[in-house]
Amino acid sequence: MGEYKSRADRDTSFLTEQYLGKLGELTLKGSNKKIFERQLVKNVRQALDFERSDVFLRNGRLYVKCAGDYCSQVEYVLDHLVGITGWARVRSVEKDIDIIRRTVLELCEEARDAGSKTFKVEARREDKTFPMNSYEICVEAAGDASDGGVLSVDVHDPDVVVNIEIRDRAYIYSSQKRTCRGLPVGVSGKGLLLLSGGLDSPVAGYRMMCRGMKVDCVYFHSYPYTSDEARKKVEDLAKILGDFGVETYLNIISFTDVQMQIKKSSPESFATLMLRLCMMKVANMLSEKIHASAIITGESLGQVASQTVENLAVTESFAKFPLYRPLIGQDKEEIVSVAEKIGTYGISILPYEDCCVLFSPKHPVLRADIDEAKKIYDAMGVDDLIQKAFDAREIVKYSLKDRLSEFQN
Repeated sequence: MGEYKSRADRDTSFLTEQYLGKLGELTLKGSNKKIFERQLVKNVRQALDFERSDVFLRNGRLYVKCAGDYCSQVEYVLDHLVGITGWARVRSVEKDIDIIRRTVLELCEEARDAGSKTFKVEARREDKTFPMNSYEICVEAAGDASDGGVLSVDVHDPDVVVNIEIRDRAYIYSSQKRTCRGLPVGVSGKGLLLLSGGLDSPVAGYRMMCRGMKVDCVYFHSYPYTSDEARKKVEDLAKILGDFGVETYLNIISFTDVQMQIKKSSPESFATLMLRLCMMKVANMLSEKIHASAIITGESLGQVASQTVENLAVTESFAKFPLYRPLIGQDKEEIVSVAEKIGTYGISILPYEDCCVLFSPKHPVLRADIDEAKKIYDAMGVDDLIQKAFDAREIVKYSLKDRLSEFQN
């Protein structure tokens, strides 16, 4: 039995609640589609409690069954699940039009009690052996609610839409939530994200997760010049990324000695750029250690002095791994929009500055030359300090499963 199927070797009759997830982009895959499907199911199962849930995939739909006291946890996982376009809490009934009609009536009564005035029914008949077509299902299913005056039919702009999907059973629901879309995390290798406390880098990490990449993080801390509050910001951001990525590891690098050496031995205008090069050195070492296939940054072209075309080229010249910049062509408004969507915005704007900001020169170099930058770097003699900082790194794990333990049952 495939990994993406229901676990039929145990009793799941006590799992009374059911959710339906709609697959997106991965349905367009060809002969390797099952790889994506299995990863999606694996991600959900990794987060949820085996004893209180069952997860399987069939004919383009993700099914999650759970105990009645576990719904909040399941919904949190589905809200953060990359690889589906949306989900709904459904009522699963027999494929009998009388039962379907009564279920639609119940949903319409609930909608009326919540203030809705109008409705329409939409049907999808995946099981072509069902004796009614989609239009006939809609007409019949709406009958009791419409004729009984519970809600008025409005096919153009209804207050509520009742969906019916005829599959192995009839799945009926009146509300659904949009989610992350993209590809299941884990199908596109692993990347290392340079995570700061700002707006950009968490969004960059999220963007790569949406392309199926597992993301681990590295943060550079310069205590006492950067505060414990600044570190807490980054830890909270990593926790959110762990929700979307199923799990993530945050590597915390103490960079105070490195930055002091840069301040002492680098031309002031090159200080920020030299810091970026030192960070890239650590990123190379850590990527090799964790078997990452790429380095990810939140850089956006022209946003700050270190992100001019010339300075980006200098930074990239120090990368031994492919350097991904998913925000390179986005402006701040677009980045803020995603940050608000994923819940990192409120954390990122907290007034605790990271090491990049605190050591920024008044007049940074805008168009550095690669050869000149390498000479300055070599003259600083920071490699031993970088190695020492790397060896003393702290590692913190954040996982979606751990997050669910915070819920009160």
